[in-house]
Amino acid sequence: MNNRENLTLMQGFEWYLPADHLHWRRIASKAEELSRAGIDMIWLPPSYKGAGGDQSVGYDVYDKYDLGEFDQKGSISTKYGTKEEYLACVEALHNAGIRVISDIVLDHLMGADETERITVVEDSFDDRNQQISGELEINAWTRFTYPGRKGRYSKEQWDFHDFNGTDFDDEEKRTGLFRIEGKTWNRGTDWDFGNFDYLMGACLDMENPEVVKKLTDWGKWFLDTTNTDGLRLDAVKHISHEFFLQWIRDMREHKGDEFFVVGEYWHGEIERLLHYLDAVENAYALFDVPLHYALMNAGNNREMDLTNLLKDSLLAARPDNAVLFVDNHDTQPGQALYSFVPTWFKPQAYSIILFQEAGYPCVFYGDLYGIPHDNIPPVTGLAKLCQARKVSAYGTQKDYYDDAHVVGYTRAGDAEHEGSGMAVLITNNEGGSKRMYVSMKYAGECFVNLLKPTSEKVVLGDDGCGEFYVERESAAVWVRESGYEKIELGEL
Repeated sequence: MNNRENLTLMQGFEWYLPADHLHWRRIASKAEELSRAGIDMIWLPPSYKGAGGDQSVGYDVYDKYDLGEFDQKGSISTKYGTKEEYLACVEALHNAGIRVISDIVLDHLMGADETERITVVEDSFDDRNQQISGELEINAWTRFTYPGRKGRYSKEQWDFHDFNGTDFDDEEKRTGLFRIEGKTWNRGTDWDFGNFDYLMGACLDMENPEVVKKLTDWGKWFLDTTNTDGLRLDAVKHISHEFFLQWIRDMREHKGDEFFVVGEYWHGEIERLLHYLDAVENAYALFDVPLHYALMNAGNNREMDLTNLLKDSLLAARPDNAVLFVDNHDTQPGQALYSFVPTWFKPQAYSIILFQEAGYPCVFYGDLYGIPHDNIPPVTGLAKLCQARKVSAYGTQKDYYDDAHVVGYTRAGDAEHEGSGMAVLITNNEGGSKRMYVSMKYAGECFVNLLKPTSEKVVLGDDGCGEFYVERESAAVWVRESGYEKIELGEL
């Protein structure tokens, strides 16, 4: 994988979108403006029916064959709309030149139709390798029959044989980590808590060949039905890497091309991400979680030394496999992985991720359009920054991470992209200036600060260098004047 096309990804949702069944239509209506803003790929939320019906964000998976078509879990539509509207949204995005990345969850199922009387043992949540009970009989929600779909598209059903664990005994109305008799937790998962296979609901047993076949059959059906261009894999650290390595190979072979895949392996330690990428033979990208935390820390601590901002990031260690992001639906206020980058630091954070020569930057819907649930406004100038990536961010990159509070980088531009070439500076404390090299090709040219175009311009010297500056607690994105004239898009 290599971002030779200078692609920009956008996450096309946030957690608190209204459950009005209109999101597929909203995204379709925005397709042209997003394309003009420089968005090449959009990651759409899970499109199938969750246990919460039309209130479900999509991660409580119930029926992966119901894309908003059958009366199940109290509604026909999902939170985002109907199957017909979803397919129309994909078509509208394609017509605007935007690839569609579909969010899929293969770890678990929830909202079963019936209980089953099964034999289990209880393991410790804190150490899944420690058994804390003998054999127990429980009533488990593990039978999925999908009466509302009546076998349309697939006659597949699920029962306790397909799972290796669950967390609720309906007879005693108590929670626990119940491992099904004769089963083990899957290998090749993250090693927190001894083995981090179990996440929630009825946990699929990826070492069962029948489960693998069901998921492979569904994956091929989904790709054929939706014409999606790539996948976002949820919670990969809870699923056997051996499963995903083969499953993605099967999907790519079926699709007929090497479509884009990014996995969510949520861990702040770069060593965990690198270990996983080695295990899956670098077959797809991962979100750069360590960089997200570094950006959050820089915004929360004005004394943080920015020279180490990228030191332990996936961008630095494995750039071709790095999806760079500032925030997402899990890190926004009120969510499970809450670690929101402070609003005042968002322009700096996006200035860091959007113009890199390597990696795939991902823009968050909640930053582009705001999060009304928490009265969080859109990030000022973000649409212009996205467009500037398409106009200016080409050519060799030169880094200047040589000051504790003023750091940046330049892009030399290239002959294929008229007006390209730029210089970026950010600070989380006092402002300052830095002499940086862009290219001798632009000697005598004026550079304009995209985020504050009324400020004084910088003229490049004969040596290709300029004295670029950034004001206190802000970002400065300096683009060639000829490039600035091409960046016309305002706020979305």
